[in-house]
Amino acid sequence: MQQRSVVRVGASLIVASLALTACGSRSNNDNGGSTGSTTKTAKIGVIAPLSGDLSALGLGIQHSVELAVKQANDSNAIPGWKLEVDAKDDEGKTDPGKNAATSLAGDPAVIGVVGTLNTSVAQQVQPVLAPKNIVQVSPANTGPGLTQGAQWQSDPKRPYATYFRTCTTDAVQGPFAARYLYETAKITKVATIHDKKAYGQGLVGTFTEEFKKLGGQVVSAQTINPDDANFQAVVSAIKPSAPQALYYGGEYPKAGPLSQQMKAAGLNIPLMGGDGIFDPKYIQLGGKTSDGDLATSVGAPVEALDSAKKFVADYNAAGYKEPYAAYGGYSFDAANSIINALKVSLKDAKDVESARKATVDAMASVSFDGVTGKVAFDQYGDTTSKVLTVYKVAAGKWATVETKDFATK
Repeated sequence: MQQRSVVRVGASLIVASLALTACGSRSNNDNGGSTGSTTKTAKIGVIAPLSGDLSALGLGIQHSVELAVKQANDSNAIPGWKLEVDAKDDEGKTDPGKNAATSLAGDPAVIGVVGTLNTSVAQQVQPVLAPKNIVQVSPANTGPGLTQGAQWQSDPKRPYATYFRTCTTDAVQGPFAARYLYETAKITKVATIHDKKAYGQGLVGTFTEEFKKLGGQVVSAQTINPDDANFQAVVSAIKPSAPQALYYGGEYPKAGPLSQQMKAAGLNIPLMGGDGIFDPKYIQLGGKTSDGDLATSVGAPVEALDSAKKFVADYNAAGYKEPYAAYGGYSFDAANSIINALKVSLKDAKDVESARKATVDAMASVSFDGVTGKVAFDQYGDTTSKVLTVYKVAAGKWATVETKDFATK
């Protein structure tokens, strides 16, 4: 009887010992903690339109971040840490965007976020992520107020120290388009339309100011609603003023049909827009009549950059179903800017939440040669790069017209 008790006690000790050993051998911790673990987890969120009209751009953003994170993990870029991507769909709308940010901000393992695509969505996301000290890097937001405040033209002040971007802004993009039309294309009379959203309105605003300053004339200034599909009324309002071009502030889901409808109505002039229309889907929506239309986009064409060759090859080799689209290179650079900061902030960190503020601080010193060129940020969190490109639709494809480094006059 005593012998059997000893056996039972011994067996119990062995089971307990095995259970403790199993607990101690976990390789990661979803909360970014390290209870006996050898590898901790930190998440980089993505907030972008993964469904809906703008999903062609949003999915390119998501996959480019996934590629950057995979390469960082494969190279053990941050010893002791594994990175994961947590992608949230904002549908290109403000409320889903805010909900996505709230979800990410409530996760103690989230260390940073790449996104958003839309300036209006970023306006809702910034105040959610900032109190948690979660760094946000956008590959696509171009509204100047996001980094320099509402009075950015006269009294720039940075609203959120957590916010950065790898693309240049409408303070540059609008004037860049105005200079091309007036100085290069020799167009002196334009009409403008925007969709009342922050991106489109801001773009038309900076374009108009520069175009008039150069000596050009805005003969008609119109707006549409974000959900409009029939543009006959606005085309009829513009047509009598006989503009030589139409400058549009908004994105391709509306710009493509607008181009088609205005030409069908006899307004045979080029439509020009910003990076929001620079996508193959614009040409699909605009049809054959979109030939001759123009767009500006941030940076130089990725395919033409020596610095982007490896990214393009790696992206294609990864087998993603969707292309990297207009913002793939900027998203890859945005993710890597966060990863570069994490090499500093996570080095001796016990968990993610305690490293968030250090990550924000480390972003100010980030500087590396990225896919899109030199990646670094100024005192407002804006990219130091001011390179833009003009594209024209020719034979059903976007063709490069000119790439320049924008210089303040």
